[in-house]
Amino acid sequence: MLNKNLCKIRTITTFLSLNKDKTTWAEEIIKACDFCKELANNFEHKDYTVQSIRIVTNSFGEYLNTSSLENAKEDLTFIKNIIDSISFNKLRIRFAIGEAKTYEEISLLPELIRDFGDLCNACVNIKVNEFGILDNEMIKHCAICVNRISKITPRGEGNFNFTVNFNCKEFIPYFPASYFNSTSKNSYVIGLETPDLLVFVLKDLGKYSNSNHNEFFKNAYLNMSTSLQSFIDDINLIIKDFTNENFSFVGLDSSAAPSKNCSSMVKVYKLLGVKHFGNAGTIEVSSLLTKVFKSIKNIPLVGFSGLMLAVIEDKGLAKDVSKNKCDIRTLLSNSAVCGIGLDTVPIPGNTSIKKISALMRDTGTYANRLNKPLTVRLFPYPGLKAGQKTAYESDDLCNCKILRVL
Repeated sequence: MLNKNLCKIRTITTFLSLNKDKTTWAEEIIKACDFCKELANNFEHKDYTVQSIRIVTNSFGEYLNTSSLENAKEDLTFIKNIIDSISFNKLRIRFAIGEAKTYEEISLLPELIRDFGDLCNACVNIKVNEFGILDNEMIKHCAICVNRISKITPRGEGNFNFTVNFNCKEFIPYFPASYFNSTSKNSYVIGLETPDLLVFVLKDLGKYSNSNHNEFFKNAYLNMSTSLQSFIDDINLIIKDFTNENFSFVGLDSSAAPSKNCSSMVKVYKLLGVKHFGNAGTIEVSSLLTKVFKSIKNIPLVGFSGLMLAVIEDKGLAKDVSKNKCDIRTLLSNSAVCGIGLDTVPIPGNTSIKKISALMRDTGTYANRLNKPLTVRLFPYPGLKAGQKTAYESDDLCNCKILRVL
């Protein structure tokens, strides 16, 4: 019997296209919401907890009036009113307006995110040229956007809703990296939250023994992979029994997706013999965990499907950072064997555009050289320096010492 408290449905994410005809928006958005609510009910009838439903659109420049900030706000208010009119039975609803494709669209995002928050998640996909060189001018505009968001939203928390993508494909279920191509068919993806499951499985293995390292790691891999596969097979049966002509299932993101309300991924590292994240052995464990998430069969894997290290969404990781157990370079080096890049990283409020851009280029270089999806979501904290502690008020964020940017 599966203990379904150990594996939660973090998100049912739908992907749909909108066009310039505003009279069609309500029908399309309501269709997506009804779909999500119906599938969520099916999961809940099978004793799974569904934490959120999410809607991702094609690039917002294809349907919002972006001729001015005021016009874009007017259109987003129209969408907000549609969503506010729908009952979600306590389910959290999040909305992503897709990717910004031009400098002008990026410049609109700080004020849109400030005013619409969780109904205005957005990303930028950075391309490379024929020589494999990243588009630094686009990166610079993104860095300016991050800086602007930090200054006009309380404690810089608006950067929760903006990320920069490198080598990322569509159909990522987690925000704000999600985006959708209008040429694709309306679809949906499932994302999970499984750190509690990993901790439960590893505790059953007993205490890590350095003298029997290889055998312990082999058993850890097999047990984590088998347990995760069991839940995903069960979830897949529910999906297969659910038919809907409006949205096609394209896959599942097998990432553990930690949050401040579940076991820390640092606990997983500790059970695998690494006392603090960043200590010797950290990268080996990151690689092992990535193999677990990539081992899933019988269902298409999409999105990141890898290890997520989100500093201020994971209490244990935030604690180790605050104890100076790791730094930005540690996080970035682990991205070489896992994911997700530099995610929810608090940095000094006065960090220059030049340094923010350089961090993005380093991450993008990893992503393209190693052919993996990585993102950058930085949180410059107004008025704070490296070593000082944040005072976030968002339900999604943990407090943590500010990391130095060299």
